[in-house]
Amino acid sequence: MTTPIIKICGVKTPDILEHVIDEGAEMVGFVHFEKSPRHLPFQEISALVAQADDRIETVILLVDPDNDTIAAAVGTGARWLQLHGSEPKGRVADIRERSGLKIIKALPIADRNDVRQVPFFRPVSDRLILDAKPPKGASRPGGLGTPFDWSLLETLDPGIAFMLSGGLDVDNVAEAVRTIRPYGIDVSSGVEREKGVKDAALISAFIKSARAAAIGK
Repeated sequence: MTTPIIKICGVKTPDILEHVIDEGAEMVGFVHFEKSPRHLPFQEISALVAQADDRIETVILLVDPDNDTIAAAVGTGARWLQLHGSEPKGRVADIRERSGLKIIKALPIADRNDVRQVPFFRPVSDRLILDAKPPKGASRPGGLGTPFDWSLLETLDPGIAFMLSGGLDVDNVAEAVRTIRPYGIDVSSGVEREKGVKDAALISAFIKSARAAAIGK
């Protein structure tokens, strides 16, 4: 089995960024969304992107951004934009062209109809993240620490590479890697000791567990 790429999202501090790089994660995400406990202003994201240099792929998570926000995100020097709102296919394509950056589109999954929408976003995105759909009335997108029913993905075209997100943590990531065999895995709250605060030991354990599962240990 191919080892999935690992993305640690919601990193806020230089020390945790260094730890993520040292542990060999392929991608790191910085959140620019004021309702999130992981929100960072672009000035701080720019500093972290500069610190990362070319040692890891840098991603800025945005939610239904306007064009000014996109321009500011591009100005940080990050390599990827992750669109985590309700951006339709046409807007995703527009942002991709406008920004000149690689695009990750996050798609919320709760039922088979959601899975059927996944292929439509493939042509306009460089990567797809399949996340748990938030509960009704939630103020933030994403699974909010809760996994979705992975068996829904049995109907997805196996040729579509995707990153799995939503409720992943040290306890379930090995099962996810073995059963779903995703192209990549994305974690945020699952490696936090409290909301918005990453834990270095949990990050290490998560990455170790994911990689061990991929090689059958």
